[in-house]
Amino acid sequence: MHEWALAEAVIDAVIDVAAKKNASKITEIEIVIGELQTIDIENFKYALDVLREGTPAEGAKVRFITEKPRLRCNICGYEWTIGSISSLLGEREAEAVHFIPELIQVFVSCPKCGGGDIEIVAGRGVYVRSIRVE
Repeated sequence: MHEWALAEAVIDAVIDVAAKKNASKITEIEIVIGELQTIDIENFKYALDVLREGTPAEGAKVRFITEKPRLRCNICGYEWTIGSISSLLGEREAEAVHFIPELIQVFVSCPKCGGGDIEIVAGRGVYVRSIRVE
């Protein structure tokens, strides 16, 4: 379950930042989740709750922000956001993109010029946008 590994990385990162700031408590964590990551949010939340027990992050408010996939055509420079990966791709294709996001250029072409050299600009990965500490 990669949700657990992602949660562990998030908790390790926020505890490390708090330690560098000499903070004794983390009060808020803001986490961005790219839709291309396709994680099970309930499993991720559960892992975060368990892993922060007994740490400076215990009891912190956790806010999640979902980041829509944004793509750029490297041929014409056009950028666009896709509403939902599942509405754009079939189940097999979406799963392939989940594991190797760069494969999106195999399944999607630029809506402006039809080019296939597509780059993912946003909407992949999980990262901590901000933390608040005391």
